Amino acid sequence: MFNLELFNKLPVKILIVALIIVVTAYFIRRSVQLFFDKTSFLDENREETLMHFTDQVLKVLGLVFFFIYVLSHFFNLPRLVTGSVVVAGALALIFQHIIRDYIMGLAYLFERQINLGDYVIINGNKQGKIEEISVRHLKIRQYDGYLYTVSYGSINELQNGNRGMRRVNESLILNYRQNPDEAFHVMEEVARTCNEKYSEYLLTDLDGKPVERFTFNQITELNVDYKGHRYSLSGIVKEAHFVDASKRVRYELALAAYVNKLKMAENGEIEKNKRNDSQASY
Repeated sequence: MFNLELFNKLPVKILIVALIIVVTAYFIRRSVQLFFDKTSFLDENREETLMHFTDQVLKVLGLVFFFIYVLSHFFNLPRLVTGSVVVAGALALIFQHIIRDYIMGLAYLFERQINLGDYVIINGNKQGKIEEISVRHLKIRQYDGYLYTVSYGSINELQNGNRGMRRVNESLILNYRQNPDEAFHVMEEVARTCNEKYSEYLLTDLDGKPVERFTFNQITELNVDYKGHRYSLSGIVKEAHFVDASKRVRYELALAAYVNKLKMAENGEIEKNKRNDSQASY
């Protein structure tokens, strides 16, 4: 026989409720995943975005239900909220911004304005690749490597570079011993070569001019994984040509690095062994 008194104790009740919430969230997530696996009317990138958003929603709802359950054992929540004008007013003010963020987030998501991996420009001054879509905010990785978080409610203007177009963004990670001036010269030559050889891939405006030609973006990240610096090249191409354009740009970068004998970033142990072998030869 089970000890019923044990199950009436608050800590056990809380543990059981937490377990129920976790199991319920797991089954909901698995159901959504199975639905996507069995259907094909959404592309892979869209499915990944919706799954990521579903995970965020389940986490938030699970925590909200859990905290409401726990607090309900210590406070009379309805009386506490309705009996205090100050508390009710403060909660209304707080939830006004939160609800606005949620509603705008759902609008961006279900109107298919954003997906994971999209290149976006927010409010005209923050730009980068979307790395995370939550229920209240976006996280984008900028060219300088910083992760920028912005709530949906603060977005006044959002430009998506992946609607009918894609941004090719390829790079070389060069050894910190590489002379930057030499690397700059080589990367600028690669950009010119790509513009001459692959101009048909570039997205053009109504006047037939490229929206953004292949451009050398200089050093976009320092000391990558303690191995070297990142030199990046990018350009906006037609969405249908993105894969082919990316391959050709990577080839031009690899060829230029070989021909010009650029010092590529290497594992620290490899460089150490090379120096030891060189000293031993003397």
